[in-house]
Amino acid sequence: MSGGSTGPVLAAGAVVWREQGGVPLVLLIHREHHKDVSFPKGKVDPGEAVPTTAVREIEEETGYRVHLGAPLGTAEYVLPNGRDKVVHYWSARVGTKEFERAGEFTPNDEVASLEWVSIDQARTRLTYARDVAILERFAERAAVGHHRTFALITLRHAKTVPGSDWQGTDATRPLLPVGRSQAKAVASPVAAFGPRKIVSSTAARCLATVEPLSAATKLGVASTPDISQDAHDHGAADVKGVVRKRLEKGKTTVLCSHGPVVPDIIARIATVTADDSGRFDLRRAAMLSVGDFSVMHIADGHLVAVETHRNTISA
Repeated sequence: MSGGSTGPVLAAGAVVWREQGGVPLVLLIHREHHKDVSFPKGKVDPGEAVPTTAVREIEEETGYRVHLGAPLGTAEYVLPNGRDKVVHYWSARVGTKEFERAGEFTPNDEVASLEWVSIDQARTRLTYARDVAILERFAERAAVGHHRTFALITLRHAKTVPGSDWQGTDATRPLLPVGRSQAKAVASPVAAFGPRKIVSSTAARCLATVEPLSAATKLGVASTPDISQDAHDHGAADVKGVVRKRLEKGKTTVLCSHGPVVPDIIARIATVTADDSGRFDLRRAAMLSVGDFSVMHIADGHLVAVETHRNTISA
């Protein structure tokens, strides 16, 4: 998830939007040195997760602190030096409070000016056809009210001391040093989606995995045996109840659980929200390695998009 010297140059950004009179306006940036009009975006730093890049670059270029909504795909093109470039895009809403907090824009090295415009106006102002294609994906969702989303984020705990090396109960197994590094690494990309609540299995390895995320987001952690491996193995888990409650609340929530439980969480969410689950890569979302997470974006009870992110620290 980082832009190395081999392979394509990776970048990330968003269609940043806000509502005015119930109508979505999108944010365009004018770049003097490129003589173009585009969306805010920037290159992935070495070792940085792509969602983290998107949030960081948007704030650096526009002054707006945003959380990511549903993904809008990628724009791919060849740079003047012959290298391929891949830009990952999401939607990202600027609420009224954030719009007022940011205040008047100050031109910087990257961006000469900002412009809030309607979707129709953006179609004619954008310099590149690839950006218009990203805009159209946002427009399709906005047309049916699916641009206002919340997410259920399923996080598998980080790398743990093997059961064969541990004298205590399974639920008390701690993270390995690499697991602690994974927990730190995953905090920022998960936080990029703006969780409002963190729900964890009662197992020590799950609670330790979300500790850095809790510190980064200043959110407490609610623990429950209903998504624990012990309860799952004994047929006592209540994944269905946990998922139903989170869907009813309609707030972006992290669910930290275990390898055997994650597929059940993903399946329960899809069962309630997916009209056509074949449109989504639910298998990849369910088959998480340690420290990985999947994000299921939901609008008005409908599954809009699914994305899966690998941990930047290999196990």
